[in-house]
Amino acid sequence: MTNVTIFKQQDVAVSGPRESALGKKFSSAGITSRRIQANINGTFKRVVNGEQVGNAVRGEINVIIVGALENVSRIFYKEKFDPNKEATLPNCWSNMGDVPDPKAPDPQNTSCASCSQNIKGSGDGGGKACRYQRRISVMLAGDPSGDIYQFNIPAKSLFGKGTGNVHPFESYAKFLTANGEALDTVVTNISFDSNADTMELVFSPQRILSDEEYELVKVAQTRPETDKYTRITVAQTDGVTKKPNAEPKQIEMKAKVTRTEEPEEEEAVVAEPVKRSKKTETATPTAKKNLADIANAWGDE
Repeated sequence: MTNVTIFKQQDVAVSGPRESALGKKFSSAGITSRRIQANINGTFKRVVNGEQVGNAVRGEINVIIVGALENVSRIFYKEKFDPNKEATLPNCWSNMGDVPDPKAPDPQNTSCASCSQNIKGSGDGGGKACRYQRRISVMLAGDPSGDIYQFNIPAKSLFGKGTGNVHPFESYAKFLTANGEALDTVVTNISFDSNADTMELVFSPQRILSDEEYELVKVAQTRPETDKYTRITVAQTDGVTKKPNAEPKQIEMKAKVTRTEEPEEEEAVVAEPVKRSKKTETATPTAKKNLADIANAWGDE
């Protein structure tokens, strides 16, 4: 990271990062997961193998996004979250948002589009029981080590419209494309939305990557953890092994949701399926209604 130092004195001039044979051995030994965690108190924490590393950073961070799936993932927990209980794997999930993952212990349907857990009203508060989620792989801006971290983006930070160059994630990716850039060609600022009532994140571009950063990105995108961190996995990344309580025969092939034939319903991930009437006739479809780099705050390790 820029200007990060572990030394009491730093008065020796160096030309840049140095290769280290021992560094390569020890940096990879025992490392199974790295993540940056966004917390409800408005802070970001680096977590390596389940343990916090360094001090938390409040408000915002600057990262370089090096990995993301083409589609938004989905994840379903049958039981409500209880912080006092042992964490379990999800009952069902889909990395590409289309069909359950083969490793999901309790798949709810053969297709996400026709799943009863994907209907508005199936979850608490009138929402869906199956939630959207995105996992991306990032590097910290200004960190010459090129360490890769997983970052989870919750559903409330994915969809919606932005203002100026500040956007929810899906809108942010489109905004960059429309302006001739991409997620992996700019430094991205991730910050907590001060106007939101709940924990919501917003994304904005800080600057174009330097040549040195661009080279780090190319190397990072060849490393296996870059792809692994973008996916919902069975314990490798999450460190969770306990399977959820699963009742047999959860898949009901005959219980499918009626859909309209408009292609944009399937393409627009933001659109919510409408809960259908129990009448035999087909219901009429309802109308669709610049920040500073603060990476040196993590220097006190």
